[in-house]
Amino acid sequence: MSNSIIVLTIIGMGLVTYIPRMIPFIMFRGKELPPFLQGVLKNVPYATLGALIFPAVFFIQEGSIIPGLVGMAAAFLIAFLGANVIFVVLGSIAILSAYSWLL
Repeated sequence: MSNSIIVLTIIGMGLVTYIPRMIPFIMFRGKELPPFLQGVLKNVPYATLGALIFPAVFFIQEGSIIPGLVGMAAAFLIAFLGANVIFVVLGSIAILSAYSWLL
């Protein structure tokens, strides 16, 4: 594959990624979203995190589902307390690390 095709592919992928992310900023510039929609958008990261964590609990390869349930419960509790998504992930990792260290 020639270098020009690689460069054009990278530019094309950048545009395909950039354009859909910029359209909402342009459309809603200077406008305030309704409170219901703001609430929905604030919960999208937690819903995405749940969609990633929940199926993984049932596909643990070690044979025991207990560590997965501990991690899921920790993530749920930390998210319920209102922490930022990164703190939910890091807190769940820390609790699972402590759990595995104790056993």
